Order: sequence, then structure tokens, then C-alpha cells
Amino acid sequence: MDLEKLRAAAGNVLSRDDIGYLIGWGVGSYGFRTAPLFLRDAGEVHRLTFSPLCGSNLAVFLTMEYDVAAPAKGAAAKERIAVMVKGCDSRAVVQQIVERGVDRERLFLVGCPCEGVVDPGKVEKKFPGTVEPVRAGWENGAVVFWTGGQKVTLPGEEVLSAGCLDCSHPNPVLADIMPCEEVKLRRLAAREDVSMFEQKSSADRWLYWKRIFNTCIRCYACRNACPLCYCSDCLLERLSPAWLFRSVNLSENAAFHLARAFHLAGRCVECGACERACPVEVPLMLLNRKLAREVYERYGFQPGLDPDSPPFQAAFRPDDSEEFIL
Repeated sequence: MDLEKLRAAAGNVLSRDDIGYLIGWGVGSYGFRTAPLFLRDAGEVHRLTFSPLCGSNLAVFLTMEYDVAAPAKGAAAKERIAVMVKGCDSRAVVQQIVERGVDRERLFLVGCPCEGVVDPGKVEKKFPGTVEPVRAGWENGAVVFWTGGQKVTLPGEEVLSAGCLDCSHPNPVLADIMPCEEVKLRRLAAREDVSMFEQKSSADRWLYWKRIFNTCIRCYACRNACPLCYCSDCLLERLSPAWLFRSVNLSENAAFHLARAFHLAGRCVECGACERACPVEVPLMLLNRKLAREVYERYGFQPGLDPDSPPFQAAFRPDDSEEFIL
């Protein structure tokens, strides 16, 4: 990844009359973290970064800017928002467009081919107690870290997020410019988590989720990090009627996670932002990938690939066997 080339392209984008601002990644304040960066001035592009540490999905900010029911007026209506997108981020934007959560004409997508982002839990175990901001990069399928004055190279399998190990879309599926060269599809490992879990008995599966859901503290970090959880009025927080109570216990936690997983069926682009944001490491993608597999195997549908396709849950097929209906 040529960072200077990316910054130069971002500067050109910000110099355009129709661009209001650009959303990208900046160096974080500590350890292996990066931070979202909002730039209006082309002279500030030196603050931008792009590396294996850029795990947050910046598409989450787009739906905070738009209100379909009350579109922007005046000068604001002419401004386009530029945003840096990895492969999975671009799929999230496509899905937002499909659902009319954002307007394609008001977006400018800066494509950032990606070779995988790190799992915060994995790297913090490799480098415990690291406080100073760390730099990182990709190198022939490995991840390179510069920390404590030293260069450390680790195999991607040891530090990348699970979803990145068998990512099928490392390059953005939708972009207005692609400043850097596309990366080769490189599947470092095949995930069999869903298949292996399905082989367990229903009793063993429930024992597993009972243990997992009991660890959840209901901080909603997963929901807030998800670019497809953008309802302004979350069903799970309504008080009248109250679908879910505030108690942090097994019953309420299970209801929250299962409801959210079904809400994302046919919509989740498997970016893994929810799982990386979870402070107690709930394996959220196991749920999401299970439903994604069901949607693909039964209907041949993958979300976030075609901005002109209808939403999965709004599509109708006359030849649907509907065998699930009793």
C-alpha cells in the first residue's frame, strides 16, 4: 500500500468543489488503535493512514449524516461525502444504497484494497502492555509491526481477524477512485467454524451460547460499530411497547443477540466490526455467518455486491418452495 499515493489522491478529492469532507482513518492515541478522521482541508491529508490497524468500518458514519425522510437542502444538498472504504466497507455502502439508507449521488468512495485487518485481542496478547501508538503494514501475506524501536513480522494467520483469513472481496466492489493497486485474492485459512458448530447436539450448542451470552455486558458496542444497524429508533430499546428489558441477564442478552442476528440476515457483509468492538469477545460472527450461509445456500444471495438489486427480505420468488411453513 502506497500511503503517499493514497494521501495525494485524498488531497485531490478534497480540492473538488462538490466534496464537503472526507472520512478516513487517522493514527490512534495508543497501542494498536486507529481513529476515524474527518477532513475538510486538503492540507491535512498527511494525518491520514491506512494499515492493518484500520479495522473500523467507516460506512457506519454515513447513515448518521443522512435522513431520507428529510433530505438536505441548500448548500448541504450539493456536498458529497468522501469516504475511504476497504472491500467489506464498500459492500456495507452498497447495502446501504440498496436499502436507501444513503444516496449514491451524494457519496464519493475512495477505494482502499486491503490484505486484512488485525484482531485487537490477538495483537494485544502478542504485545501485552503496549501503550505507545504502533505502526503496521502488510508484507507478502504477513503483518509487520514497528513497536518499541523494533520491526516485528508475524504470519497473517496469527494476528488477522478471522473473517480476513478467507475474505472473498479484499478489493472494493464499488469505488469512484482506486488510488492504489488491487490486491490478489489470498485466502490464508478456511474457516469451518459454522460447520463444526452445526455438528454439535442442540444441548451442547445451547450450553455454549448460555456461557457466551452470560458474559455479555450489553454495552451495545456491537450495534454501534455495525454499518447496517442504523435504525434511528432501535426496536430493542423501545419502552412502549418494551420488547426487551434493560436487565443484563441470560434471557435478555440472548434475546438481544438473536434478534439482532436475524435483523442482519441477508444484510450482514461479514466485515467483523461488531466482533472487534466487543470488549468481552463475544463470537458474534458465528451467529452472523450461520445466517449468511443459510441465505446463500437457500437463495443464492450475497448482500452488498449489486447496488441495483432489491433488498433480500423484500424480494419475492414465485418458485419459492416455502418448505419451512408448517
